[in-house]
Amino acid sequence: MTNESQMMDATMSIGANNIATSSRTNSPPMMAPAEKPGKFSSINFKQWQQKMFFYLTTLCLQWFTSEYAPEVPEETSDKDRFIIIEAWKHSDFLCRNYILSGFQDDLYNVYSGTKTSKKLWGALERKYKKEDAGIKKFLVARFLDFKMIDSKSVVSQV
Repeated sequence: MTNESQMMDATMSIGANNIATSSRTNSPPMMAPAEKPGKFSSINFKQWQQKMFFYLTTLCLQWFTSEYAPEVPEETSDKDRFIIIEAWKHSDFLCRNYILSGFQDDLYNVYSGTKTSKKLWGALERKYKKEDAGIKKFLVARFLDFKMIDSKSVVSQV
């Protein structure tokens, strides 16, 4: 083998490894992982979601919550196609399990069968954002229904 063909093989190998080890072609440098958010127990979803999203961002996994598997161009070799798909599956597996590990046990059992991070994130948003909105509507309705009565004091005396 000549030096030129060895360099060509090394370049091809490095290129394939770069595809496998990065979650995107232009992925940002990895940040130091933030503190893992506490366990989610069906309360304060929006707060937990923001903390989890930031945590996933520090791990460069946040985009798996909003994107499906990449479509690999047809002209890509079978070897590279396999590497790209397997790298995506591995990273999605990590993201999905980081999210699942942030649940109390009862929620973990409910959502552990979800196949991808995107589907899991979407299911959580559909369920808990509606509940948060319902609670807010209830509180606003109670506030608007509040009436002053002359004979009652607003400040409670102990």
